[in-house]
Amino acid sequence: MDVDGKGDSMEELKGLQITTLDDDDDDEEIALDEDDNEEDEDDDDDDEGEPVILGFVEKPEHSWSLLRQQFPSKAGGVPVWLDPDNLPLGTSCVCDICGEPLQFVLQVYAPLVEKESTFHRTLFVFMCLSMNCLLRDQHEQWKHHPDKRSRSVKVFRCQLPRANPYYSSEPPKGNATDKLLTPGAPLCNWCGTWKGDKFCSSCKVARYCSQKHQVMHWRSGHKLECQQLSLSPQLSECNACNGVITQIKPQKVASKSLWPEYEMKNEHESEYDTEVSGDDGHVNNSLVSRNRIEDTTKSYNFEEDGDKKCWASFQVRIAKAPEQVLRYCRSATSKPLWPMLGGRPSKADIPRCSYCGGDLCFEFQILPQLLYYFGVKNDADSLDWATIMVYTCEASCEGVGYKEEFAWVQLSTSTNFS
Repeated sequence: MDVDGKGDSMEELKGLQITTLDDDDDDEEIALDEDDNEEDEDDDDDDEGEPVILGFVEKPEHSWSLLRQQFPSKAGGVPVWLDPDNLPLGTSCVCDICGEPLQFVLQVYAPLVEKESTFHRTLFVFMCLSMNCLLRDQHEQWKHHPDKRSRSVKVFRCQLPRANPYYSSEPPKGNATDKLLTPGAPLCNWCGTWKGDKFCSSCKVARYCSQKHQVMHWRSGHKLECQQLSLSPQLSECNACNGVITQIKPQKVASKSLWPEYEMKNEHESEYDTEVSGDDGHVNNSLVSRNRIEDTTKSYNFEEDGDKKCWASFQVRIAKAPEQVLRYCRSATSKPLWPMLGGRPSKADIPRCSYCGGDLCFEFQILPQLLYYFGVKNDADSLDWATIMVYTCEASCEGVGYKEEFAWVQLSTSTNFS
């Protein structure tokens, strides 16, 4: 594949995606720095390190901007699957701890220019809504090489070459005229997230990813709708066969518990390095910092001075752009920005890729500010985290469909478990 041609496409997609950080180092091998993950209180947290791309969320300006043919980065709502056919199935869709279907958190469009197979590349994050499960998840991540990990936070990677069955090889025009080549698999009518491979036994039209979602849809009003569909066999046949209608347009989802949907915009952190007066809207607007970070800090149990110093350094860095919800930096020397010393993984705590056996490298982290935008209450039992680190296969190994990657959760109080 022509790398220069790919770069032109990336430029035309600017604002819709996160690309590589340094155009001059496209061919550089990406490797995990063994020193990045060591718990070292002498580590210089003020070291800016590699350039970081910040993710901000905002309501989409156009209804078409979050369709999958636009390759969006987004948070909340439902995922926009890159490969619309080969979706994660079975236990991949549920919390390994409580068995509930996972809820979509966000997705990051992050193509890599060094390989033809990663011309399109998106990472998807899902999690259970239970704080109890997240606490148990944190315990599970400390287990070295378990036979089976039980996780409530899951990350999936999907990648496609430029020539693929789903999208044009030409870059999208960035308007409502962009078309899909195929409609994709039908999704669950309740959550709009996972593959709807189960039918309603009465109307044979509504589809579900699980029996639980079928029951929830029935109780919320599908019982009446189902009777109407059953009496209209012609409509049922049309809806069941013509999946193009429901897949090209945004699917109507019955669930009211999904998080609000946002488009994610990206900016380089270096743009916020200069001290800015109160006239600047980004820096001066500390709504998220006050309502989420500072309130949350009051409940944090800093047992050592090192944690207090680390948290202060974290706040100073975040305060440059307090509305950021994501920090992206996939490079050999990138360092995650840790809120606390406790609960950091060592190199041995990060597993190897379960598909190719290669190393995993840090790619991005999710900040708790996202919970503010999702409207999550700051109560004792509400979902909360200090940061969620996402590690992905260094080689971005190939394969059809979705490969599960690794998430490291750091909560407000951390304890190491063997």
